[in-house]
Amino acid sequence: MNTQHTDTLCLALWQTPLPAPGDGAQPGLQALDAALAHAAALGAHWLVTPEMALTGYAIGADRAQAMAQAADGPLAQAISRLAQRHGVGVVYGFPERNGEQRPFNSVQAIHAQGERLGLYRKTHLYGAIDAAQFSPGKALPPVFETDGWRIGLLICYDVEFPEPARDLALRGADLVLVPTANMVEFPEVAQRLVPARACENRLFVGYANACGQENGADHPVHYGGLSTLCGPMGEALAQAGDTPTLLVHTVSRSDLRAARQSSQLPQRRPGLYASLCAREDHKSV
Repeated sequence: MNTQHTDTLCLALWQTPLPAPGDGAQPGLQALDAALAHAAALGAHWLVTPEMALTGYAIGADRAQAMAQAADGPLAQAISRLAQRHGVGVVYGFPERNGEQRPFNSVQAIHAQGERLGLYRKTHLYGAIDAAQFSPGKALPPVFETDGWRIGLLICYDVEFPEPARDLALRGADLVLVPTANMVEFPEVAQRLVPARACENRLFVGYANACGQENGADHPVHYGGLSTLCGPMGEALAQAGDTPTLLVHTVSRSDLRAARQSSQLPQRRPGLYASLCAREDHKSV
C-alpha cells in the first residue's frame, strides 16, 4: 500500500445501470474495466461503484445466495487485477457469503496496488428488498488510511442515519464513500441528507448511485442517479443527473482544514446524549 501523503485525492463516482438478472458478474466486470480505463485517463485515484453494481441489487434471495462470495473470492481477485492494471483503487459492493445464513450486503475497498484495505457489511437494511436478501452487519464501518487520507465506508441507507457518519468522523475519517442503489422516489437523499452528513461532520462524502431500470426479482426498480460528491461544508462539488456518467473531481486537504476551523465536533457534549441510544419509543413513526 502507498503510504505517501498527498494533499489532493481524485475521486471517480461511477453512475451506471445495474446488470441484467442472470448475466452473472462478467458483464459488470467488463463495464468496470472500461470505467476504470476512463477514470485512469482522467487521473482518478479511486473509483466508487453503485451498490451491488456487478451482480445486481434487487435480484431475490435465491440469486443473492447463489452469487455470494467470500471477501477474498474470485470477484475480489478479478477486481484486484483490474485495479492494478489501471492504477486506480476500487470501492465496490457485493453479496458476501455468510455460511448458511442470508449473505451480507457488503462493500470492499481494493487499493490500486491490489491490496484489500477495508470491508464493511451494511448495518441498516432497507425495506423488504434488503430484509429478504441479506443479513444485517453487526460491526461499525472501518476507517482505513491510504495516501495520508482516512477513508470510511457506508452503504446506501446507512447514510440516511446521522449516527454512522458521525461515528466515522469521531474516528478521524476525512472522506466517506457510499455505494448506493437509491430509487428515483427519494431524491432528497442526494440533495439534502448527503450534504448534511458532510457539513455536520466536516468531511467529504462521495455517494455513487445507480441509474436506469433494473428488472428486479419481484418488480422493476427504477434508480434515481444524482451521484454526488459533497465538500466538508455541505457544498455539492459535483453532481450527476439521471443518466450513466463518470463523475470525476479532486478533493483537497486544504479545504478540509479550512472547514474544520468551524467544526462543531469539539463542542459536543456526549454525556447528555447517552440516553438516546437506549430509547426505543419511535414516537414520530
